[in-house]
Amino acid sequence: MSARTRYDYLASDRSQFLEEARQASELTLPYLLRGHEEHMTGMKQLKTPYQSVGAKGVVTLASKLMLALLPVQTSFFKLQLDESQLGEDIPPEMKSELDLSFAKIERIILESISASDDRVAVHQALLHLVVAGNALVYMSKHGLKVYPLNRYVVERDGNGQVIEIVTKESISKHLIQNQLPKEILDKNNDEDTNNEDVSVYTHIKRDNNRFIWHQEVNDSILKESKGKAPVGINPWIPLRFNTVDGEGYGRGRVGQFIGDLKSLEGLSQALVEGSAAAAKVVFTVSPSSTTKPSTLAQAGNGAIIQGRPDDIGVIQVGKTADFRTAYEMTSQLERRLSDAFLVLNIRQSERTTAEEVRMTQFELESQLGGLFSLLTVDFLVPYLNRKLNDAQRKGEIPKIPKNIVKPTIVAGINALGRGQDRESLGQFLQILAQTLGPEAIATFINTDEVIKRLAAAQGIDVLNLVRSMQEVQQEQAAMQQQQMQMQEAQMGIDAMKTPAMDPSKNGEVAMMEAAVQEQQEQQPPMQ
Repeated sequence: MSARTRYDYLASDRSQFLEEARQASELTLPYLLRGHEEHMTGMKQLKTPYQSVGAKGVVTLASKLMLALLPVQTSFFKLQLDESQLGEDIPPEMKSELDLSFAKIERIILESISASDDRVAVHQALLHLVVAGNALVYMSKHGLKVYPLNRYVVERDGNGQVIEIVTKESISKHLIQNQLPKEILDKNNDEDTNNEDVSVYTHIKRDNNRFIWHQEVNDSILKESKGKAPVGINPWIPLRFNTVDGEGYGRGRVGQFIGDLKSLEGLSQALVEGSAAAAKVVFTVSPSSTTKPSTLAQAGNGAIIQGRPDDIGVIQVGKTADFRTAYEMTSQLERRLSDAFLVLNIRQSERTTAEEVRMTQFELESQLGGLFSLLTVDFLVPYLNRKLNDAQRKGEIPKIPKNIVKPTIVAGINALGRGQDRESLGQFLQILAQTLGPEAIATFINTDEVIKRLAAAQGIDVLNLVRSMQEVQQEQAAMQQQQMQMQEAQMGIDAMKTPAMDPSKNGEVAMMEAAVQEQQEQQPPMQ
């Protein structure tokens, strides 16, 4: 079965998900999904929503997810030794040196990510996940490429594991004419001489513990398009926002609140159109009035004309109470949608503190626990494995033994868990200081352990940054010894100033100094 036939067959299962994603895109970001299997090189005129709450919520949630999964200032993963192998093959004293080497490898990977456009592609994929619930990421040697839902189909087994992917894209025939057989290229030119694009299908299929793929045009395989990769470092990463048992595709965040968005869209349209009608100014003149309508229309500001005010009136909508009801409902819908998409709404008051703002933001981010877990498994793990494999293949980092070194994800849900540990530890120390006093912390709390836990909660490496207790004790002992020496020297100086040690007042001291001086003069000079 050709890739085109397989794509058309699997597209029937995708149709309902694609239609729901299209409706969600129309209410938030219409350009994400421009139509069913529609490809246009130019700009298409899209319908603009009457409200921007959906667009703001989607962009805000996608940005927060990207910063949580791929933080800018810290690493999203950490290389750790297998503790079971630590005592057998690796001496404990080498752990610090290995940690430095691991930190260097982490910096190399982070620098390669910063130098590429991976974060841009990841943000685009997260936008599709929030709106459509699905996105396909391809990790090529040139960078990441994102396929929207209307460009690929996927089939999964009962456990949710991917077994087949087929993508469809339109590519200029001039870019692939060297890889097409001559008869296929001539046939395509005869069919449509005006169309410069051809449909390219990429068929990815699982074969035991690896994935194999190739590309087809008009049911013919392109030369040099075949590839394969183990399951652990597969460059094709299909993502889902929310999973449902038995469904091969995911559900988006917008789809969960599509009712509020539709209601807000309808009320916003009614308010905009009603406000425009209410803002229109129309004068009426009584038919029996001596004032002519043309005279009223031509009168300038401050002009004086003949007429009775009772004969002239202004049309009023008189729907103020109805508008107020619609406005209050839209305000309530906006608050609900802002909470759903984690838009931080700070309470407007004079007594709003920074702690209240921080706690509100922390509560909002805590709602993403389940989503972080799914994206960590589906995206960060294969993304990191592929990055490490490419860096090892290029020789940028040394070969990492899999049985000793374990890459561990420290972003996403793990970062959220560390944040909760930091909050709990800070509250515990604050309550302890308020209840028993600050001296209780110095008496009962191990400062070294507190520093280590806070650094771990922040994701900071304490190696060569924080002094150990042994180093602190040695430095304190050296300072105490130095103080004792200074005190002894000061005591000697003070003793020399006493009358008993003054030669002019004590003859015995003068005789002792004279004897010492005579003995030094009798000694032969040093050769």
